Parts: sequence; structure tokens; C-alpha cells
Amino acid sequence: MSSKDKKPPPERTHTDESLRLEREKSDHEYATSSTEIEEGADAAIHKARGRADETLRVAREHADTNLEQGEAPVTARVSVSRERALEDAALHKERAAADTELRDERAEHKRVLATLLHLERAETDLRLLTERTRADEGLATRDEFLGMVSHDLRTLLGGIAMQAALLKRGAAGHEEGRRSVQAAEKIQRFTARMNRLIGDLVDVASIERGQIRVAPELQDATALVQESVEAFQPQASAQGLSLEVEIRGNTLMARFDHERILQVLANLLSNAIKFTPAGGRISLLVEPVGQDVRFSVTDTGPGVPGNQLEAVFERFWQARREDRRGLGLGLYIARGIVEAHGGRIWAESQPGKGSTFAFTLPGASAAST
Repeated sequence: MSSKDKKPPPERTHTDESLRLEREKSDHEYATSSTEIEEGADAAIHKARGRADETLRVAREHADTNLEQGEAPVTARVSVSRERALEDAALHKERAAADTELRDERAEHKRVLATLLHLERAETDLRLLTERTRADEGLATRDEFLGMVSHDLRTLLGGIAMQAALLKRGAAGHEEGRRSVQAAEKIQRFTARMNRLIGDLVDVASIERGQIRVAPELQDATALVQESVEAFQPQASAQGLSLEVEIRGNTLMARFDHERILQVLANLLSNAIKFTPAGGRISLLVEPVGQDVRFSVTDTGPGVPGNQLEAVFERFWQARREDRRGLGLGLYIARGIVEAHGGRIWAESQPGKGSTFAFTLPGASAAST
């Protein structure tokens, strides 16, 4: 049995992407803010210099007027012009030096802030990595413990189921014997349910690690659908429900793990039966859609509110808080299995008009590319 390549859990991928986007946003806002501050400062300096130049110009015009009225000699006027040229050169040089100093201060300020920001982010990344390493170690310990416990529990449940089978086989035909058979059958149902719950918990742990195991093979989805319907037909009939199947296309070849996709269909069909009132209808449709094969389970139940269509695939989700029929892991596991095949799963619903849970698997042409 093969497994998909290990990949980061969706929660971590989402966290990393959110952190990256937040940092890009911060960088952009800082750059924009710095540019606005610098442009404002430059405008203030330019305005102040303009006022100083205007004041100097007016003062010089006034001085020139006095010189002309006083009929100052030409040598005095030449001397004044020379002094003004020296003053202008000195002022230009001083302003150029101030501009250079300002540019250097701004560059140094940016460099220091960039260094501090880099150090701060490096420290954040290190702390995040440390926390994730600790979490991974804790999960590894948990998974090891879960593996040992699930193995031991399944062994014990297997022994209980075997003893129940022996009780059924050895029960007499009288009334007391029939009661023993009924009790043994209850024990078998309970052990089967406990075994499924253990399997669900193990699957959830595998999905969280990104290591849900699948063994896809190219095969016809038609037989899989027929097998699923035959398995759930008695349960649906017992609850007064009609269970229909529609297959569009002669052969629907896809690459999938038979037992795993059977598990997905079982989760969808059992949910549909659970929430559809007596007299309702459940239909299972399989059809080719582009390069994919799409499976759809539609019921006439109460439906799912629009704001919960994504939440239904989360762990431990329950339609109603008081509804404790199961742990709320079925759809979460179904999503993990479908995504491990390279497909996707989603829900469509209108409250009061039923629901449709659909998923796709890569078809034969898509799987070969």
C-alpha cells in the first residue's frame, strides 16, 4: 500500500500564507508611510527655502534701490555683486550638504529599521518553528500511543465479536435461546460500531499528519456505486426511504482506492439516511464531468444553512448540538480521502429543500497525464 507524499497540515499552510500576506501588507504600508513622510518633509524644506530666497531677493532689491538713489560708484556695485555671488555659492553648498546629510540619515534609518525588522521576524520564525517541533513531537507520541491502543482495542473487540458469534451458533431453538441470539447480535453491532469509531480516530490522526494512506488503481466506478447502494438499501428501506442510483455512461474509469472511496460513499449515504425523514428520497449519481468522474448524493432532508456548507467538513461538526449520533468525523475523513486522491468534495443545499454532497475523482484520461 502506497501513501501520498507528506505535506504540511492545512492549518500550518494557512498560517504560513497568512503570515506572509501580513508581512507583505506591513512592508507595503511602511513603505507608503515612509514615502509620504519624506515627501511631506521635502515639501516643507522646499517651502522654507522658497520663503528664505524670496526674503533675500526683496532685501537685495531694496539694497540696490538705495545704491542707485545714493549714486554709489561702480566699484561698490561690483563689490556687492561679487559678495552676493559668494553668498549664493555658499548657500548652495550649504543646502547641498544638508540634502546629502538628510539622504544619508534617511538611508541609515531605513537600514537600521530593516535590520531590526529582519531580526524580529527571524526570532518569530524561530519561535514558530520551535513550537511546531514541540507540537510534532507531541503528535508523534500521541500517534504512537493511539496506534498501540487501537491495535489492542481491536484485538479485544475481535475477541468479543468472536464470542458473540459462538453464542449465536450454540444458542438453542427455544425462547431463551432466541433471546440469547438477539443479545449476541446486539453485541456484534456494538463491537462493529466501536471498531468503526476506532478506525475514524486513526484516520483523523493520519489526515492531520498529511499521511492518509490510499492505494489508487484504475478501475470502473460503476461497480463501486452498485456495491454502495446494495449495502445501504436495507437500511434505507427500513426507515421508509427510497434509495435510487443513476449512472451516466457505460464505463466510468477512474483511479481510486476501492475501500477508501467505498468509505467516502458510506459516510455520505449514512448521513443522508440519518437526516432524511421517512417518505423521503435519496439518490446517488455518478457521471463523467470533463476529465473527472463526479459522485453526488442528494437527499430530501432539511438541508444545510448556507453559512455552514464549509463547516460541515470540519472535525466534530454536528448538525445540532443535541445530536450525538456519531463524533462528527465522517465528512472530515471523507474530505481527507478525496483530497488524497487529487479530487475535491463540496456541499450544496437550500434549507428545507435537501442537500447534495458531491466529490470528484480524476478520470482515466486525467490520471494518465
